[in-house]
Amino acid sequence: MALIYIVEDDQNIREIERFALQNSGYEVEEFACAREFGGRLRERVPDCILLDIMLPDEDGLEILRRIRTLPEVKKVPVMMVTAKTTELDKVKGLDQGADDYITKPFGVMELISRVKALLRRCAGMEEDRLLTAGEICLDSEKRTVYAGGTLCSLTYKEYELLKLLLQNRGIVMRRDVIMERIWDISFEGESRTLDVHVKTLRQKLGDAGALIRTVRNVGYKIE
Repeated sequence: MALIYIVEDDQNIREIERFALQNSGYEVEEFACAREFGGRLRERVPDCILLDIMLPDEDGLEILRRIRTLPEVKKVPVMMVTAKTTELDKVKGLDQGADDYITKPFGVMELISRVKALLRRCAGMEEDRLLTAGEICLDSEKRTVYAGGTLCSLTYKEYELLKLLLQNRGIVMRRDVIMERIWDISFEGESRTLDVHVKTLRQKLGDAGALIRTVRNVGYKIE
């Protein structure tokens, strides 16, 4: 169940948002000011934030700027919810890092639809960032690889080789294609470079290394 934070000083609007989101199956926490929101954000990171611009103790755009500087929350999708309707206001919000912008008064169905779209989009980005197969997990943003819960220390070429295989999971990657993608050279039949890298990669992945399969006279694939 996704957790949504509502930062809104108008109690009536806050209640409308909370009721609509809870009826759509989301967990909701609401805050009337920046101070309450900031304190809770340090304790628990939400999946999405609905942020009003005109708050009693701090401008919503300032809050948004600060959110985008915090490593643990900077990628949380933020929808600005405000009475400001000019194009310039919307552009300012989006330029500051907002993922979407909805103006008051708004339709409940539109609000829910936009929240769902934001969560879908971010879920897709997360899937692109994390490549997995069995007990192997590669994080392309942090450039880390875990196998069976253990961090693996890979060379640059080993990492790129594993990433290529994971991006094409279930597909046989021909030796010449791998050599061209990873080493930027044409494959020569007598070269053992690829085989040596696959061998050391399997060893470093431990038991999970068995997921890298050899397809005789063709290449390799990961299952």
